[in-house]
Amino acid sequence: MSKLGTWEILKSPVVTEKSVLLKEATSEDGEGQVLTFRVDRKADKDEIRGAVEEIFGVKVARVRTVQYEGKMKKRGRYEGRRASWKKAYVTLKKGEPMVDYAEAI
Repeated sequence: MSKLGTWEILKSPVVTEKSVLLKEATSEDGEGQVLTFRVDRKADKDEIRGAVEEIFGVKVARVRTVQYEGKMKKRGRYEGRRASWKKAYVTLKKGEPMVDYAEAI
């Protein structure tokens, strides 16, 4: 288990069309909204759960993570790779209040 601080685990919210739809909708099985974050690559699911519960003051039902490999980029004859990163889908428990990312800052 790594020794990351709460604010070091959650890097930033992911604001895409898909993530906004997930945040606004509740699932059919009665679970709450789904928040999407860019997280530290070394953070595990328990650390992500603890960070979200501490920062936003809500209860987390489950956490799903995805590893993304950095894309290859070219600048003329120079090639490089963007940094690899990790995304977390955090599902809140049913009945939890709606979360606004700006409130926690």
